[in-house]
Amino acid sequence: MVALALITVTACTWAQGYPTKPVTWIVPFAAGGPTDAMARNIAERVAREVGQPIIIENVPGAGGTVGAAKVARAQPDGYTMLVGHVGYMGAAPALYKKLAYDPVKDFAPVFRFPDTPLVLMVRKEHPAKDIKALVDFGKANPDKLFISNAGMGSSSHLIAALFASTADMKVSLVPYKGAGPALMDVIGGQVDAMFDQTNTALPQIKEAKVRPLAVTSKVRLPQLKDVPTLAETVMPGFDASTWYGIYAPKGTPQGALDKFQEAYLKAMADKTFTDKMVGQAIQLLSAEQYTGKALGQHTATEVARWKAVAAKSRISLE
Repeated sequence: MVALALITVTACTWAQGYPTKPVTWIVPFAAGGPTDAMARNIAERVAREVGQPIIIENVPGAGGTVGAAKVARAQPDGYTMLVGHVGYMGAAPALYKKLAYDPVKDFAPVFRFPDTPLVLMVRKEHPAKDIKALVDFGKANPDKLFISNAGMGSSSHLIAALFASTADMKVSLVPYKGAGPALMDVIGGQVDAMFDQTNTALPQIKEAKVRPLAVTSKVRLPQLKDVPTLAETVMPGFDASTWYGIYAPKGTPQGALDKFQEAYLKAMADKTFTDKMVGQAIQLLSAEQYTGKALGQHTATEVARWKAVAAKSRISLE
């Protein structure tokens, strides 16, 4: 009993003092993309609540699985966490025959970000002026419609593969080490199109560097009210967004998880902060959906869902 009491007191003392140094968040994509942008925005706000800087470390490669594996193997001391998302924490088990981590078993979920819809954009000079014309072009030119993505297994890759499969056309999916360089090649005209998330797509659309043809959300976005949804055009019933969450290595002290969840929930209660997200067409969730418990349940559900989707759409990386 005495030993148990000492352990409890020690744990409480540790939790009260944590964190005593900067915490690193691993972003498994190159800097400049939507995952990186979202992570930096939230990290800056959460850091104010926890009282220590949050350092963003970009570890790109293999659709985010390199960075995810690094965090799975990291010391579970509360000072290394993963910025996870649908690609490498939801779809990866269905896409890779060998994966160096298990999204459900190897991580402790901390909290979930809001969701972000995607926009299908084409280079300014592309002849397709609407989504039907793009599909017609793809069907008439097998493998000659080049669609870039943030890496194999990323949301921009998965949605593009689903789009091509549903439209019954063969396209060339061009992977990059992050959405930033993938988008730059659409702007530069090296590739034809890309599905990019709203928080990084909207500025490029506003400056007319690319032309939007459709959005992946269930309803039209206020910021792009003249741009149709895929659901109302070529993919009836379609609704997809990129989801994100913060994960720590399995075995991380509960006090660290609780400290970050509490800090994040305080940040998300700040309307001035969340209004800026809404302005980027980021979709806010209910408070209970932001918790670590909810993220853990969502991750398990998504792993199962993407196994079914991958089988039906014949999406595979190996």
